[in-house]
Amino acid sequence: MRNFVVESVYWLSVLFGIGAVLGCAYALAAAWIAGRFGRTAIMPAARYPAVTILKPLHGAQPQLYGSLAGFCAQDYPSPVQIVCGVADPADPAIATVRDLITAFPQADLKLVICSRQHGANRKVSNLINMCAEARHDVLVISDSDIVVDCNYLKTIAASLGQPGVGIVTLPYGGIAAAGLWAEFAAAAIDYHFLPNVLVGLRLGLATPCFGSTIAIERPTLAAVGGLAAVADYLADDYALGALVRGAGLTVAIPGATVMHVCTERSLRELFVHELRWARTVRAIDPPGYVGLAITHALPLAVLAAVLGGMGGMTAASLVLIAAAMACRYIHQFAIDRILHRRHRFFWYGPLRDVLSFAIFVASFFGNAVQWHGHRYRMRSETRIVKPEAVELNRGSAN
Repeated sequence: MRNFVVESVYWLSVLFGIGAVLGCAYALAAAWIAGRFGRTAIMPAARYPAVTILKPLHGAQPQLYGSLAGFCAQDYPSPVQIVCGVADPADPAIATVRDLITAFPQADLKLVICSRQHGANRKVSNLINMCAEARHDVLVISDSDIVVDCNYLKTIAASLGQPGVGIVTLPYGGIAAAGLWAEFAAAAIDYHFLPNVLVGLRLGLATPCFGSTIAIERPTLAAVGGLAAVADYLADDYALGALVRGAGLTVAIPGATVMHVCTERSLRELFVHELRWARTVRAIDPPGYVGLAITHALPLAVLAAVLGGMGGMTAASLVLIAAAMACRYIHQFAIDRILHRRHRFFWYGPLRDVLSFAIFVASFFGNAVQWHGHRYRMRSETRIVKPEAVELNRGSAN
């Protein structure tokens, strides 16, 4: 029995070592692919249609005013309507929107307060309520925690006007509102989520649609069943993209990014938030999600070293750990370059990798997620979410 255990541990260390080597190769490939993203110039649009921006809100998270202000100050030659929506008449985001209405009197800004539910997904219910006030045929749906530049709508118009395009969506990086845990959250987006998306797109393995931006024409939305068709999906953005692709149209992703404001204030809040993301991705594409194991090169290298050197670290295991760290920092430099910035705590990259790996492992143990202060359980065969009876503390709008 003892020999069996020893041999099993040995082969497990070999497996982790192979995974770490593959992870090093992946990190370098992702760095190269990320470096090429965004190099293609975005051409001016043939036309600039009038746009309605839909901003579903839930709570006054940090930097909400600044995030929304960027949408009020677009350099766009056609009419822009902004509709903000909340479900709760006591939502603190209402005060922020009213401040914006005062600060931007020239903006066509509307606030919708409606608690009517249309499905299990409360954000989609909010959006459906807001659509009644939308005056233009081009709808741009964007989460409340997204920051954009002044050319955001021009970028969207240039892609949405291309033949066969049904949706325009944009990937995103992370910026921290304040504090160490928010920095950790932003680093996960920049060094794990974003590179994985870019690699998946490059290899034709990913078919994403991001809540950061979903631009769609009203006739296209109606043709796929409207927002009501995704009102019971946790991954409503992905589901809407799948419906559009199923209708024979494409989801365009121009070479530009927006930014997601990270507001996590504790390790628990960070873990709960990222666990929801992880389980959502696992539900969407189980085989592809399992394949993401190789993106955790450094934790795999450490596990290989620990299991393979029970009597002490070997030279080979130390070389593997050093190689994983070197590839990790090359990868990190490449992402920083395309996002034109660097995280304040550059040294903590390896710690972030260990935490990401822990969340990756935890995501396989259960189907429950927490979102908007409610607990949901995913039915994996349809990815439908159902609210459980227990109410939790109110969360952010992410």
